[in-house]
Amino acid sequence: MELSQRQCVPCRGGVPPLKGDALAVLLQELQNGWKMINEHHLQKDYVFPSYQEALRFTNLIANLAESEGHHPELTLSFRNVRVSYWTHKIDGLVESDFIMAAKSDLIHANEFPAT
Repeated sequence: MELSQRQCVPCRGGVPPLKGDALAVLLQELQNGWKMINEHHLQKDYVFPSYQEALRFTNLIANLAESEGHHPELTLSFRNVRVSYWTHKIDGLVESDFIMAAKSDLIHANEFPAT
């Protein structure tokens, strides 16, 4: 099943973050320009033709985060939105971070097909 079709599972803490090969496999499955920073978090910049569209995307991602119970760091600047995912309770990455990244890409593709 594709990452974007999987359900995010809230982390209760006490679980070690993924490392090494497990992360590499998930990153390969994710693709689409996501970067993994120091095996700690995922990051991607989305560029839009206007500030209003960037703001709309930010709000869509915020709604996704609320519905899934998994919240990214969002940085909105002019026509750019930087999205960063990691699991705060364990200060690292789990599968749910990759699921949320894939769902963010799906929202972008469906709502902003021309960007």
